[in-house]
Amino acid sequence: MTSERVSATTTIKAPAETVFAVLADPASHAAIDGTGWVRESLDGERLTKPGQIFRMAMYHDNHPDGHYEMANKVGVFDPPRAISWQPGQDVAGDGNLKFGGWVWRYDLSPVSQSESVVELSYYWSAVHQFLREQIQFPPFNSGHLDNSLRHLAETAASRTVPDR
Repeated sequence: MTSERVSATTTIKAPAETVFAVLADPASHAAIDGTGWVRESLDGERLTKPGQIFRMAMYHDNHPDGHYEMANKVGVFDPPRAISWQPGQDVAGDGNLKFGGWVWRYDLSPVSQSESVVELSYYWSAVHQFLREQIQFPPFNSGHLDNSLRHLAETAASRTVPDR
């Protein structure tokens, strides 16, 4: 693969504001994850601004400890149009976060008051060579983004009040 970006797009039967609210709530991230790696929010706070850090409990069979924690830094926060975050960790255990160079980004476009087009993108152009030698990028199969968007659509639809 020569590109350092993968993306998927779908139409979700929910207003962009509802979809964005799901994405801005880390407690819902386990439900929308397409890999099964995301476990739960460790902070319990909604995302509200760029620069905000939110922590997630994670699990992966190939991780040395199985269970681990990611600290994500919000990059873009533009309700209800776009949201992104860059995962990182406190690798040394000294409180200093190191970010791996990959980014998750969601771009939302309203189609109508009850539908939105959502593009999910994963970028890894800023990943250091050392990490590239340890991890294959992207570190998930091609169906992950589609699975994640399907889960996002289901979660957003469950939060949408039907027209009467």
